[in-house]
Amino acid sequence: MATQGRMLLSHNFDISDSVIPPLSRDEFAQVFINGLGANAQCRSVNNPHWIVEVLFDTDNYSPAQMGELCAQALVNSRRSQAKDAKLPDTLILGGIKTTPPTSSSPDSLQPGQWGVDVVETSDAERFLQGIGWEATIATKSPDSIFKVQFKN
Repeated sequence: MATQGRMLLSHNFDISDSVIPPLSRDEFAQVFINGLGANAQCRSVNNPHWIVEVLFDTDNYSPAQMGELCAQALVNSRRSQAKDAKLPDTLILGGIKTTPPTSSSPDSLQPGQWGVDVVETSDAERFLQGIGWEATIATKSPDSIFKVQFKN
């Protein structure tokens, strides 16, 4: 029996609208519903922070590998929109939830599941410094976090 992993994705759009248009919640969800195809089951969730649920087979993909597929889905979608424009840096920052749930809603993140921030930014290094990424991960076990970075 396959073990199912669960990720919830949020979107952090840290760039000027003139570079590339922001995505609505529905458009953001559709990127992964279309882009992950047979690799995962995706759906929109009704949550103020999380936008997309990604269910995947952990026998086939590690959370970091699924993060890479998420990055590729977003970059491919943005390439088709941007034509010749330079794409923003894309970061996929994942962490496993270890604290009690804030809600019993099926659309909220539960312990043992991955919360993943999908970040589009003009400067990945500046963004990571701004959120204190290195300090945040310093106390975490390496198997409880991942970072995927795509620079155009």
